Amino acid sequence: MASVIGGTGSFFGPWKENHAWAQGAKPIKLGLTCDASGQYGNSGQDDFRGIKMAIDEVNAKGGVLGRQVSFITADTETTPATGSRVAERFITREDCTILIGALHSGVANAITQVASKYGVIYMNTNSSAPSEAGENCSRVKFVWDGNGTHFSKASVKNAVDSVGKNWMLLTNDYVWGHTTSAATKAQVEAAGGKIIDNLFVPQNTRDFTAYLLKIQQAKPDVVATAIGGDDIKALREQVAQLKLDGKPAWINNQQDWPDVWGAPDSLFGVFGTTWYHKLQLPGVAEFVKKWQAANKNGPIPVPGNVSYNGYMSTRELLRAIEQAGSTNNVKIIKEIENLKVSATDRMQHFDAYMDPVTHQMQQTIYLARRNAKPADNTDLFEIISWTEPKSAADDAAPGKCKLTPYEQVPTVDS
Repeated sequence: MASVIGGTGSFFGPWKENHAWAQGAKPIKLGLTCDASGQYGNSGQDDFRGIKMAIDEVNAKGGVLGRQVSFITADTETTPATGSRVAERFITREDCTILIGALHSGVANAITQVASKYGVIYMNTNSSAPSEAGENCSRVKFVWDGNGTHFSKASVKNAVDSVGKNWMLLTNDYVWGHTTSAATKAQVEAAGGKIIDNLFVPQNTRDFTAYLLKIQQAKPDVVATAIGGDDIKALREQVAQLKLDGKPAWINNQQDWPDVWGAPDSLFGVFGTTWYHKLQLPGVAEFVKKWQAANKNGPIPVPGNVSYNGYMSTRELLRAIEQAGSTNNVKIIKEIENLKVSATDRMQHFDAYMDPVTHQMQQTIYLARRNAKPADNTDLFEIISWTEPKSAADDAAPGKCKLTPYEQVPTVDS
């Protein structure tokens, strides 16, 4: 195992470990389950940058409960089987008492199953399938990203009313795509529209010609996509090449910043996000500068929603441990279940809170489009609306989520 002093070092195989503590109390050890390859490899590493920044900040201030925070990380490869193996190893062989990180909802659910078996807290930083806080919820898991239902509720009704009632869905063929498109379908039909077709796209698709031909032939008013990672980058390029970015209208659910960066000319339609580095809100500019200082010479020059979610989830976890006065898992869980964060502290437009029934972070949901008048080469989004948490809430999730009683959660304490 390669040890890393002061947060720098090299990989030994797929594993990377951080030992950044002075002599004294045993550190609190976290397992970071971040993709470094596969469909969400770029986003997984941006997630890691935000998580590590929060860890470094708390260690610089003396740690948590007088203890430093260490971590180990490995590539979960955007595959559920690998995510499960990594989680199992982190818990049983590396003595990690908390896991953090996710993009792919199938990977997140696989990690959840392992974490739940052992009672290990799991912070799902960036996986946005509605099922993560619905049928696949867990007492030990907290979901920090906005989900497909949140983004659909923020966008669909207005599009049905102003653009048209005939919709097509373009759906990545795995749990996030399925549950996100199901949420979109429900919102479209509730608004008086109809779904004329749902095209399922295998993961890692690079040629969208057949799907785009079907869209041209069907002539829908709106196409709503649930396509992510490297797939959405390929789709954007081909839509632009075929000049389909004007008509039909496109609703692209959430667009993760690492998937957008570097290809602004192919950005089209209306899409969602949870944060933007040029929001004119207190603390945003300062956060961007801190992130840049912590990530010099990185592949992306400014933080986006993925790194933001990684940072915020880790910051709130470490605060919860301090506030609980304990590393006991159930005490920390109860602390996070009662979490309320001011708009200023979140750097968003509205106050946020953790839903204690579903463990979904309820937060401001933004809609954006390509910025036609950017202030600089990072100013890719024009934020066109922001929706408060209660208006975007996933009303179906509480009926699907069944949290294990506290007394049935295995005890974990570091």
